[in-house]
Amino acid sequence: MPSALTEHSALEAALRRHTSGEVRFDNGSRALYATDGSNYRQVPIGVVLPRNNGDVIATMALCREHGTPVLCRGGGTSLAGQCCNVAVVLDFSKYMAQILELDSERRIARVQPGVILDHLRNAAEKHSLTFGPDPASHSRCTLGGMIGNNSCGVHSVMAGKTDANIEELQVLTYDGMRMRVGATSDAELESTIRAGGRRGEIYAGMKSIRDARNILTFRGASQDTT
Repeated sequence: MPSALTEHSALEAALRRHTSGEVRFDNGSRALYATDGSNYRQVPIGVVLPRNNGDVIATMALCREHGTPVLCRGGGTSLAGQCCNVAVVLDFSKYMAQILELDSERRIARVQPGVILDHLRNAAEKHSLTFGPDPASHSRCTLGGMIGNNSCGVHSVMAGKTDANIEELQVLTYDGMRMRVGATSDAELESTIRAGGRRGEIYAGMKSIRDARNILTFRGASQDTT
C-alpha cells in the first residue's frame, strides 16, 4: 500500500501536469490555508488556484481518481470552520474572480465564484442596484463562499439571504456531473426524476431532503401549539 505522502506527491504531480493554475503543496502554503475566521485548524493536503473552468474540472477528476476530498474556499472569512479540512483546497479568489456580465435591465449579474462581494456591489451601484445580502466581511468574502454559507447580514430581512438572490448556478459534483440548476417547478422536478440518470438521482435526493424538512417543520409547529 502506498503511503499517504507518496499518494499526495503523485496527486501533486498530476495536478501540475494537467492544470494551468497554481498548485501549492509546500508546507508554508498549507499552513496559510489551515485556518479561516474561526478557531479551527485543519492542515490541507494541498492548494490549487484554478485559472479557468477546465482547471476546476481537471482538479476534481484527479482528486476523485486519487480518492482525495476537495474543499472550495472563498475569502476564508467563515466563523465555524467551513474553510478548514484535510483536503485539496480550491481557491477561486485570485484568477476566477471576474464579473462576466451585469444586465441592469434584468437586474442580473453573472459572476465567477471568486468575485468579492464589494466588487459586485460597486459595479452594480453604477446602475443604482446592489446585492442585498451584506455580511460584515463584505470587503473580503466571495460570492462562491456566500453561496456555500448562505450568507445574510443586517439587510437580509429586507433582501433575503443569499439563496433568495440566486437565479441560477452552474455546478460540478465530485463525481464529475456538470449541470445548471435553478428554480424548479414540481412538474419539472418530477419529470427530471423520472428521466433517471445521475441528474435524476440528485434531484430525487434533494426532494427527499426537502420533504423530510417539511415534515420536521410541521411537527415542530404542532408541538409549539400544544
